[in-house]
Amino acid sequence: MNKHGKIIISLDFELLWGIFDVVDYNSKKKYFWQTREIIPEILKLFEEYQVHATWATVGMLFNKNWKEWEENIPSEIPNYRKKTLSAYKFGTSIKSKSTEEFCFAPELIKLISRTKGQELATHTYSHYYCLEEGQTDTSFDKDLAKAVSVAKSMDIDLKSLVFPRNQLTKEYLQICAKHGIENVRSNPSSWYWKDATSNSLVNKLARTGDAYVNLGKKTYPASFFSKNVNLPLEQKASRFLRPVEGNRLMRSSKINRIKNEIEAAAKKNEIYHLWWHPHNFGDHPEESIKDLKEILVHYKAMQDKYAFQSLNMQELGALYS
Repeated sequence: MNKHGKIIISLDFELLWGIFDVVDYNSKKKYFWQTREIIPEILKLFEEYQVHATWATVGMLFNKNWKEWEENIPSEIPNYRKKTLSAYKFGTSIKSKSTEEFCFAPELIKLISRTKGQELATHTYSHYYCLEEGQTDTSFDKDLAKAVSVAKSMDIDLKSLVFPRNQLTKEYLQICAKHGIENVRSNPSSWYWKDATSNSLVNKLARTGDAYVNLGKKTYPASFFSKNVNLPLEQKASRFLRPVEGNRLMRSSKINRIKNEIEAAAKKNEIYHLWWHPHNFGDHPEESIKDLKEILVHYKAMQDKYAFQSLNMQELGALYS
């Protein structure tokens, strides 16, 4: 591995499958329309600034319509104790022609796969919650097998995975390896990420406040990552790019913090992993693109000055193989 610092960008591409249990989709139609429209704009920026990125995509998005979705239901699905988490239960309840654009996106997936430097990865097939009561290793295995299958139908080989809601489960890494997954995104080192399922007020405040004040280390030396030959490489996340704020001072503080962290990684020849969901740009698309461009301009400056590199998760993983 060369000694230069690296930025890794990963996006959790979900549309409605990622938040159906926490929003009323009827009130979010414009939000998802704008999310779909912003993805080509993000890709254009990535091309312009020669940025490589990983798009961890919910497998259900590969379907063309509800008929295909029904045909692709795995032979065993997670039996969550909390029934409102089931993508199958929810999907069955909203099936209609008018909801397909919020749940399926094969044309956007094809666009991503055709864009230079972009990796199509998996966010599991059904936005699977690995730490929820009722699911089993067998249902996770079936879910991942389906994700791999629908991707192969588009000539895409999945090599990287992001666990939905960051519910990384060490016991499931062997199942990931079984299905050809070589890299997974793991959670930041900070104490408030130790329990990914925790919604305690303290954790919420810390995760939010971390965007504006320094609450922990965000860059990692290459030696921090160690490859187990039998398991996927765990690639630790650094920073979640939060949605655009109404407060200009907070928004500016957030972007400046990211730029400072990028510069620190470039100077120290370390790794910095930035992530977000495309739908985080759904409410304020123009402002979001402006912020992303500011970040990418700074990345290019660091590339020119320190030979800082942009890699996707698969490319970083290949350096450890």
